[in-house]
Formats: sequence, structure tokens, C-alpha cells
Amino acid sequence: MRMKPLLRKVPSDRIDYSFVGGYPTRETVRKAYDDADLNRAVQSYRFFYPTVSGLAIYEGNEASGLVPNQIFGLLDTRPSHLILTPNSDTPYGPILLDLRIGPMIIELPPGPLMIVAMDINQRWVGDMGLPGPDAGNGGEHLILPPGFAGDLPPHYHLWRSTSNRVIVGARAIPVGGNVHAAMDRIRAINVRPLKTTATWVEPVWLNITDRPQDTTPAKWEANFKFWVALHQVIESEPPVDGYLQYYGELAALGIAKGKAFTPDERMRDILEQAAWIGNAQMRVQAFADRRPDRIVWPDRKWEWIGLRPENGDFMTPSYADLDARETWFYQAIGASPAMFRRSEGAGSLYWLGLHDENGAYLDGGKTYRLTVPQPVPASLFWSVTVYDALTRSEIQTEQRRAALRSLFELKNDGDQHLELFFGPHSPKGGAHRWIRTIPGRGWFAYFRIYGPEQAALDHSWRPGDFVPIRRDDSAAVVF
Repeated sequence: MRMKPLLRKVPSDRIDYSFVGGYPTRETVRKAYDDADLNRAVQSYRFFYPTVSGLAIYEGNEASGLVPNQIFGLLDTRPSHLILTPNSDTPYGPILLDLRIGPMIIELPPGPLMIVAMDINQRWVGDMGLPGPDAGNGGEHLILPPGFAGDLPPHYHLWRSTSNRVIVGARAIPVGGNVHAAMDRIRAINVRPLKTTATWVEPVWLNITDRPQDTTPAKWEANFKFWVALHQVIESEPPVDGYLQYYGELAALGIAKGKAFTPDERMRDILEQAAWIGNAQMRVQAFADRRPDRIVWPDRKWEWIGLRPENGDFMTPSYADLDARETWFYQAIGASPAMFRRSEGAGSLYWLGLHDENGAYLDGGKTYRLTVPQPVPASLFWSVTVYDALTRSEIQTEQRRAALRSLFELKNDGDQHLELFFGPHSPKGGAHRWIRTIPGRGWFAYFRIYGPEQAALDHSWRPGDFVPIRRDDSAAVVF
């Protein structure tokens, strides 16, 4: 009996390598190295995408007027701000730290603050406030620089960073829709060094709401500048222990700490191509995910955004889930246990809406109805936010609004089955429950629940799908 081959035969027109007497031909040497370098570069692109995106966050905030350790931000997020999938539910307090001056204390007042700290690689450093160990009761948190081994006072919540540059994202819940009071709560956060010096100046807070802001890596992500930005981080920060193998891949491409990055024309072309390919692959992965565990409810099109609920580092007991990590960081920024935790409490649940009830991508030229049964099982609040598929930032239209929120637009709406609308035209009598979309552009939505209750987890409650409706369908909605 003839055995079938284990692998399909490679078509003859795909055989590009030739060997004579066991040695490669000159053309085979060239081809093999080009293929190997491109493969290394594409995989390195995907792994280090969070690092380049982290640098974009840091430098984008600096461009808005923030200064590490000196000037911190206040931001009531608007569609005009280019940020990867932010929310407009709570004002932000972006705080940039530079730990080269030593450990930094973050002292929180009591109250509904939600804070995450991450390093420049977007590795989780710590959760503070409601989702952290102080549980919203206030407390002192101490962030330690890489390799710090000094004596420490015992009463701090301790967090260790693997980079000197740290991004702290503070959010304050606007109780009763009072954004002004929420911003005052952020201002009450006290940041200072563990050991002050004569040159230390008390930080100030700057409201950057009306300033242009772009903290996305879009300007770098599909061209050679991606690698320039990555080299900047590699050169200026200490290596991360768990990244040594990945640094080895970069070193083979000419990117290594302590060495100038001077690629020749061949390598530059390969890196440029790898950035384009890697970006395309991550976009496919983010918007056409093939994982079965992405499905939230079997009878709905909603998908999980955070595919690993165990921790904030995408780690399983036996491997790092790089697929889940790449999917998250192409759409979003930051990661923490509180973001992904699928349990009742002060954390949050994020669901991704990409498709209508028929499985088609959401189209900015069509109108959709989304039914949200009331009450939503959220002990804090909930929202639906619309993002542009090209930018992954909040959709920008003349409506100047991208979210429908229980704390604001919907707080007085008592319908048992609340109907929300999305499309290029406003429904009559329902404009406060409508988000304008752009014909010719795709869009997607995040459904967020803060303080999820059991019904959000046991499938006894679920939102509807996006249902396409015709403008002349008077039974559905009057336009």
C-alpha cells in the first residue's frame, strides 16, 4: 500500500532555492536571506507594535503640552482627539513619569477614580483606585524604576516598571454627569518623588481638551518610520528580561541597543515592506478574527475585545497568547487585569460590534437599530462608542459626538427596550439616541459595561445585534 505524503508538494513555480553539490547558488543565498529577513521583520513588527504605540502615546501627550514629572493633563475626550479606541464616558488625566529621577509616589484621594499605569512597552505596571488594592478608598502608590533595589517604606502599594518612561492613565467617574467635579477629583491626585530634591517643583495640571492631540502610531505604522521609532525605545530604555529572544530577532535586522541603526538600501526596503505587511496582517486579525473564543453569545455577532481574562499580560500557564495580544493592541491601548476581568465588581467588560445581524461589516452609508434591554447590568455605567475603521479613533462628523452614554445622553431615557440608531441621517424625535456615520467608511462599536453585574456574565442579559433598517421603514423608525 502506497503511503500518502504528509505535506502537499510545493508547486514547481514556487521552488526558488537551488543547491549544487550541497551548496547554495548565489541566487539562492540572496533569496534565502531576503526571505529570512522579511520573515523576522514581520514577526518583530507584530511583537513590538505595543512598544511603538506606547512611544506614540508618550510623545503625542508631550506634543499637547505635557511635560514628564512637571505638567500633567486633563482631557474630556472628544472625536477630534486621535486616540486608539478611547471612551468619552469619563474625563482622563494623562500623567507622564520619568523614573530616572527615582521612585515616584502617586497619592490618591478617596473617590471613584480608575487608574492604570503602564510602561513604554504598554506592559501593565499597576491598577489603582476602584480596580486597585485601595478599592477607591484613597492611598499611596509607589512606582519603582527598573532594577530598583533600595530600602522601601512599608505602607505603600508597590509597583515595579520595566522602563523609565511610564504612562499613568487616570479616569474619574463623573457622578451624576458632573464632568467638572470629576476633573477636580483628578486634580486632587498628588504626584511626587520618594526623595525630593532642591530642584523639585510641584506639578501643575493643564486642560488639553481643546488642543489637538494624536497619540496613535498611524503616522509610523505602515512605513520605515516604525523601525526608527522602535530603535529609539530600544536605545533609550533598559532591556526587558522576557524580551531577550525578540531583541535577538531585531539584532539580526540591525536594531540593537548601543549600536547605530544604519540599514543599507536592501534592508531598508525589507523593513518598509515588513511594516506594510505586518500592519495589514494585524488589521485582518483585529477585524476578521478567526478564534472561536471571540464569540460572546452564540446567537449574537458581538465579540470579546479582551480575549484573555486571566491577567493583564496575555499570559496563560504554558504560553504567551501573542494572537490575543496583537488583536488588542492594534485596536486599543493599555492593558490590565481590571480591563479583562470577567467578574462582578469594579472592573469592566468590553464587547466589539463589527457586523450587523446578517454578518456584514457595518457600513457608514446604512442605518442600523440597536436594541438595548433595560436595565443594563452595570453598577456604575455603560456606553456604546463608535469608531472609524480606518483610524480606530472616535468617528469624526459634524455631529461632534461618537458615544451614547448612560451618564449623559441616555440618563433620562426610561424605555424598557431602549433603541439606539446609527447612520448618516437623524431619526425624527430620536436624535439624542443617534450617532452619525460616514457613507463610504466602515465603523465599529465598543459596548462597555463598568461595574458588571451577574446578568452581564451568565448570558441572562444581552444586547441585540445591529439591525439594518430602510429610511422608508416607518414601522421601525420615522426619519
